[in-house]
Amino acid sequence: MAAVSQNDVYPVKAFGLAARDSSGVFTPFNFSRRATGEHDVQFKVLYCGVCNFDNEMRRNKFGMTKFPYVFGHEIVGVVTEVGCKVQKFKTGDKVGVSFIIDTCRECETCKNELEMYCKKAVATDGFFETSSYGGCSNIMMADKNFVVLWPENLPLDSGAPLLCSGITVYSPMRRYGLDKPGIQVGIVGLGGLGHLAIRFAKAFGANVTVISSSLKKKEEALDKFGVDSFLVSNHSEEMEAANGTLDAILDTLPMVHPLDPLFSLLKPLGKLIIIGAPETPFEVAAPSLLQGGKILAGSAAGSMKETQEMVDFAAKHNIVADVEVIPIDYVNTAMDRIEKSDVKYRFVIDIGNTLKSN
Repeated sequence: MAAVSQNDVYPVKAFGLAARDSSGVFTPFNFSRRATGEHDVQFKVLYCGVCNFDNEMRRNKFGMTKFPYVFGHEIVGVVTEVGCKVQKFKTGDKVGVSFIIDTCRECETCKNELEMYCKKAVATDGFFETSSYGGCSNIMMADKNFVVLWPENLPLDSGAPLLCSGITVYSPMRRYGLDKPGIQVGIVGLGGLGHLAIRFAKAFGANVTVISSSLKKKEEALDKFGVDSFLVSNHSEEMEAANGTLDAILDTLPMVHPLDPLFSLLKPLGKLIIIGAPETPFEVAAPSLLQGGKILAGSAAGSMKETQEMVDFAAKHNIVADVEVIPIDYVNTAMDRIEKSDVKYRFVIDIGNTLKSN
């Protein structure tokens, strides 16, 4: 296994921002990355997306954050150096890195192209036992097998969140057969994940229903994103009228909410797929699953094959995230705004133009 943890000896000097403790405040941080190995790709970071997971990790919400914490797993930039056994990439190529920078390559999940579930995966920014420092920094390093080649016509700034939100919604759509014209897909929540789920689903030819607790988002969902229908989750008559109409639902919400009403919307053998990450466990009544043989599933990220496929598909269909591009010194404010859901729909840091050495 080529990758090593951040506790090993690294000879390449790097700098970025890090949170030192669960106060979650990011300050300048000098550190080192490993030298470019024979299978490695080193690149200058130009843009780094910010997601709700980064905000939760800085506060150590899941009790697994390793401090100092350099966040960033939506990383795009330009290759500056490649190892002697790297052929796919060359200096000057635009590339991206997502959740992982290496795995064991030997377990069943890796051999079945499910490397995102490898128990020995090396995380990009701290959410596995073995991790690197993330992409909120001037340079990034990853094994060539965990780097995607960036399409020329896909913007780097608004494309960066595809490496998190994009693959998170794309992978379950492909895996569960929601990528076919005419499929009736429900999407719970119109946020960072939800707005990209709509765009991918529409590109696949699906009929899309947004399910939201807020009527305020109805006009935007219908007029801007072109969804086919909109349901207010606490409007009992609307929900009852839509019972049994959906083939599958992607649930993007990061907080706990009732699942039983969502199961009622599904057709027999319909699937409710959880892609948000609430802190509190869900509760589901057994009849919600038993009546109609319905399925509760979960999905996290996607394989490297899917990730490359996803960015290529996004480039072909002009799919990007709605972003607010920010300078590096705005990161702490951005994190506070994420806690208040005050962004439409993703922050992206202009690393290349605003991150300066200390």
